[in-house]
Amino acid sequence: MEHEIDLHGVPHHEAVMDTEDFLLRLSVNLGFQATIITGNSFRLQKKIIEEILDVYKFSYYIPSNNLGIIKVRDERVYGKISIN
Repeated sequence: MEHEIDLHGVPHHEAVMDTEDFLLRLSVNLGFQATIITGNSFRLQKKIIEEILDVYKFSYYIPSNNLGIIKVRDERVYGKISIN
């Protein structure tokens, strides 16, 4: 099951905290998949990547057909994501 958090309209400092809480709660479930909806804020995406995804070593990518989301998944099940 894929989970989703929508950060539209949420101030950046709150969005980062909400995302961290969301992902840490999900990460106890083996095989989790999540979508983080950031909209067109590349600044918010960068904060989430640097302050959460890289720190906790989550596997993630930004799909080329929708630059306003970040896809996160459990690499314990799916392996590392490699973008060619």
